[in-house]
Amino acid sequence: MILILECIVICFILLVPCVVAIANGIHNASFLFEQDVQDRVVKMGLITKEQIIRNRKIFKISVMTVMIVFVLWAVYGINGARGFWQPFWQIYALAMAEGLFDRFFIDAYWVGHTKAWTIPGTEDLKPYIPKKTLIGKWLIVIVGNPIIAAILSGVMLLVLP
Repeated sequence: MILILECIVICFILLVPCVVAIANGIHNASFLFEQDVQDRVVKMGLITKEQIIRNRKIFKISVMTVMIVFVLWAVYGINGARGFWQPFWQIYALAMAEGLFDRFFIDAYWVGHTKAWTIPGTEDLKPYIPKKTLIGKWLIVIVGNPIIAAILSGVMLLVLP
């Protein structure tokens, strides 16, 4: 039961920064879009390349740091997991919950079927997540998540008694 609540929390850890990123104008979150969209918003004068780079760094560093800290705290601190396999499965479950939430809710529904992520003047560049990018994102979820879970479990196995 606690792992299910932790999965919900990890999804909110991803959702909240996305909401914040678009709150003051979707162009501020243009770093989450493909290069052609980024180029267009720069050309339209909505944002500079430097601002896109800065926003991307802030977003990635903050979200990844909070996610990793939360996952390790939840698995090792709250759940008391030890060894390799017990933490691996819990980390993997959390990573999959976040990945599936990102693919189905954020990418497919929120970006793909609502106007919240539409940048005026870039509608002709839709879909914002082309098939090639979507395939890459799914590969990260399917292949990358177990690798990340194994690495974190392995590192923590060396760190914790």
